[in-house]
Amino acid sequence: MIRDPADLTAADYLDSAREMTAAGRPYLAHLLAEEAVQRTTDPATAAGIRAAYPDPTTTRTESN
Repeated sequence: MIRDPADLTAADYLDSAREMTAAGRPYLAHLLAEEAVQRTTDPATAAGIRAAYPDPTTTRTESN
């Protein structure tokens, strides 16, 4: 079933972000979480979402 992206809610994007995290795809999870933030009106909720799904390109550590 194809859905119109305009009809998706923050909860829809967060569900998808959780699925991508479980699948080992942290960058896609981060992008989906950012879409959820865009659909959130409460600043505290938005901050919580961002804290739960940080940008993996800025949080990863290099190892030799």
